[in-house]
Amino acid sequence: MDLTEDELIAALRRVLSGEARGVEVGVGDDAAVVEGGGGSLILTTDMLVEGVHFDRASISPRDLGAKAVVVNVSDVAAMGGSPRYALASIGIPTDVVVSWVMELYGGMRAACEEYALTLVGGDTNRADQLVISVAVVGEVAPGRAVTRSGARPGDLVVVTGSLGAAAGGFSLSRAHPTRVAKALAQPWGRELLDALARPVARVGEGQTLAQAGATAMIDLSDGLAKDLSRLCRESGVGARVELSRVPVAEALRRGAPLLGVEPLELALTGGEDYELLATLDLTHVDRARAELDERFGVTLTEVAVIIEEGLAAVDAEGRESPLEPKGWDHFAG
Repeated sequence: MDLTEDELIAALRRVLSGEARGVEVGVGDDAAVVEGGGGSLILTTDMLVEGVHFDRASISPRDLGAKAVVVNVSDVAAMGGSPRYALASIGIPTDVVVSWVMELYGGMRAACEEYALTLVGGDTNRADQLVISVAVVGEVAPGRAVTRSGARPGDLVVVTGSLGAAAGGFSLSRAHPTRVAKALAQPWGRELLDALARPVARVGEGQTLAQAGATAMIDLSDGLAKDLSRLCRESGVGARVELSRVPVAEALRRGAPLLGVEPLELALTGGEDYELLATLDLTHVDRARAELDERFGVTLTEVAVIIEEGLAAVDAEGRESPLEPKGWDHFAG
């Protein structure tokens, strides 16, 4: 980097400048000032660390910047809220050039525009490895936030979209170059890498599920098995998963032979999907499914039922076994 911190901030301010509703003081002061609104505030933050969550060689700075925002927006979506404001802080190694940083923030701005939130500030610093930390403030009507703790025995467990594509993209990104070349010659290969680099936050879908009566909800960042276990722990319940009903991404099924992976295993434990997992009373599922299809063209699949205690998996032949809460571990290795 051949700019001082003040020069970099001045350059980023030009990238992020512009009027935004509700922003009283934006980038450039000691802190941002925004209108409080009439709802309850949702506060969330996530960190992306080079070598743990991404490799610079396998993702563009624009996609990385967008992803840093989207993973936070997904947390707001999982509570049925609307994103409003964001703060972004980055630790920058000495080998990162200014143009790369500008592209990173360009991706952040693009994601903010897509989800109607405003990036109002943050911080920059020198670091031994690239670190990106984004915080998002969202809003939800008072008393309407959907938490992880409301699931009840008899509720059905549903998930939006399909699972495992991002984990397949992660496997592909680390495959031998000859396998990568073969995969990228096929539509499924590009789909897997796109799923990893360009996740989608289900904001409208989360609001729809909340309005349909979701009793609990979580976004699938660390895998269905692990995140379902977290929801069950907070709710004081268990779950029985029908393995044949887990919606494995078609691109993952197509690519599994070349990648040497088990599609269902990745769908259960791979993580990085950012789909929503919710619990609903049986009588509300059909309404929620129809509304998601009509409004967003997104599927809703019943994968489990909430039980009194324990985590179980049932295979296609009806055999039941314990479901291990395995998934992405930020501290592994």
